[in-house]
Amino acid sequence: MRTRKFPMLFAAMLMAFTALFYSDTYSATLPLSAEEEADLLFMREEEKLARDTYLTLYEVWGFTVFSNIASSEQQHMNALLKLLKKYKLPDPAADTEIGEFTSEELQARYDFLIDMGAAGGLDALKVGGLIEETDIQDITAAIERSQKADIDAVYESLMCGSRNHLRGFASNIEALTGQSYVASVLEQSEVDEIIDSPMEKCGKKTSPAKNECKGMCLGWMK
Repeated sequence: MRTRKFPMLFAAMLMAFTALFYSDTYSATLPLSAEEEADLLFMREEEKLARDTYLTLYEVWGFTVFSNIASSEQQHMNALLKLLKKYKLPDPAADTEIGEFTSEELQARYDFLIDMGAAGGLDALKVGGLIEETDIQDITAAIERSQKADIDAVYESLMCGSRNHLRGFASNIEALTGQSYVASVLEQSEVDEIIDSPMEKCGKKTSPAKNECKGMCLGWMK
């Protein structure tokens, strides 16, 4: 009897492992819901909107905070593109120039933000805060609609980045005005909690010091 215990135990463990592996693999290959698909396509262009806006406003004002965070937004775009390829979805940002969007909503939003940011340096920094607050709001909603662990993981990383970016813009606004950052999309209490908490690493091994911008990212403040 004793000689049969190990084979039986091994077989049970193998079956459990196989079932778990099959479950994960099967879940990963399930088709996306219409909401999940729409969110991925929208998020890809929403991250492009952030990148394009920051690149454009950097050209206008030369604030280092814009060029630093634009690089991070490109990484966000790349992460979303990997998901689009995995789930065989078309890339709405393919073959588009800076400031060009497939989504009419995002095109109108971009045009509005550029006009707002062109009015003055402080207005440009407020555009950054507005973008990041909106991103946090939109990502939160997308996570609630998602049933995919891999998609959720990317969204959580994007959310972490947006919190860091919001901290960066808020610190620059506060350094420039001497006043506390005022929320424009999220609840003030939620924004205050983000701003008052330290920078996050967002799963990276290296510190995101380049994006911290604690009052020192304005080119003309150096």
